[in-house]
Amino acid sequence: MSGGGMPWREARRVGDDGEELARLHLEGLGWQVVDRNWRCRHGELDLVARDEQGELVFCEVKTRRSARFGSPVEAVDDAKARRLRRLAWAWLAEHGSRSAAFRIDLIGILAPAGAPPRLEHLRAVA
Repeated sequence: MSGGGMPWREARRVGDDGEELARLHLEGLGWQVVDRNWRCRHGELDLVARDEQGELVFCEVKTRRSARFGSPVEAVDDAKARRLRRLAWAWLAEHGSRSAAFRIDLIGILAPAGAPPRLEHLRAVA
């Protein structure tokens, strides 16, 4: 593949591995994961969970092999944050919870080949 990018299959595997690591992290905090990879016409939510206080949390997971183009958490800009809020409202509407309180967290995972992954969990980013 030209351009130095990673082949699609490997990129998908890296993303899937990152989401699994994020799920294990959340469950390790005592959270309950209630949905994964939920899709609608606006896009996809990676993880939906209830935290230790029972608050609904929509988690965006960003996994990268290197920080060459910035840290994984830097990938969420204002436009992406707005889209995540729209997705959260769509999920709530589909699940009959329009008035539920929620927050959006970001989990960034830096997973260089041959080294242990590093996970960063930012709460209430959007």
